[in-house]
Amino acid sequence: MPQVANLFGYQISCRGLDGDIDLAYDLIISGQMGRYMACANPHSLVVASRDRIFSEALKNADLLLPDGTGIILASRLLGLPIKKRVAGSDFFHGLSEKFSKGSGARYFFLGSTEVVLKLIKERIKRDYPNITLCGLLSPPFKENFSEIENLQMVSAVNAAQPEVLWVGMTAPKQEKWIFENRNKLQVPFIGAIGAVFDFFAGTKQRSSIFWQRLGLEWLPRFLREPRRLWERNLKSTPTFLFWIVKEMVRKVK
Repeated sequence: MPQVANLFGYQISCRGLDGDIDLAYDLIISGQMGRYMACANPHSLVVASRDRIFSEALKNADLLLPDGTGIILASRLLGLPIKKRVAGSDFFHGLSEKFSKGSGARYFFLGSTEVVLKLIKERIKRDYPNITLCGLLSPPFKENFSEIENLQMVSAVNAAQPEVLWVGMTAPKQEKWIFENRNKLQVPFIGAIGAVFDFFAGTKQRSSIFWQRLGLEWLPRFLREPRRLWERNLKSTPTFLFWIVKEMVRKVK
C-alpha cells in the first residue's frame, strides 16, 4: 500500500487516520524541526492553482491530509489509493489522544481570537490533562503581517518551546505563514487546522456524524454560512469536478 498518491501534482496521504497520526508522532519525536501538515480539499487545490506560494506550501508539506469528500471521489474515479477521508479535526483529536495517553506533549495555539483561545485552554485541561499548554497567541487580524509582527510571533513560539504548534488563521493564510516561517520556528511539528480551533472551543459546531457519513459534512455549514462559503461550494467544487473529468478523458486517450 503506497503512503501517498499524486493527485493533480499534490502528494496526498493514503495512510488513513491512524497512519497519519503515527507519522506525525514519529516526526515530533525525531528531533528535527519545522515539519508540518496541511489539509487538501477541492477548494484548497483550486485556490492553490492560482496562488503560487499556497501551492508550494501544500506541495512541501510533510503530511497532506485528504480532508474533503471530493478528494476521495477523485481518488475513486481516477484509480488512486486514497480510500478514506481524514478530517483535520479527527487528526487533531487523534494525535492529542495519543499524547495524552502516553508521555504527553507541549502545545502552542497560534490564531483565532482571545475568546476562542481561552475556551481552548479550558478544554485542553479538561479533555487532555497530560498535554501541557505552553502558549496561546491571537495574532493581529489582517491580511499580511508586518516584519515586526511576524518576528514577535516567531519569537513567542520559540520562547515557549512547544513540540506541536497548531495554527488556525484560515486557509490559505495559515499554510503560507507556516511555509514561509518553518525554518525560523524551533518546533518539531506544525499543524494547519483552521476551523478546528472553533470546533474544539465550541464556538462553532462541526456537522453531525450523520452528515459526515453521507459525505455531506459541508452542507450544514454552507447553509449556516452561505456568504462565507459560497465560493468554496459553488465555484471551486465545479472547477474541481471539471478537473476530474478532464483527467479521466486524458487517461482514456
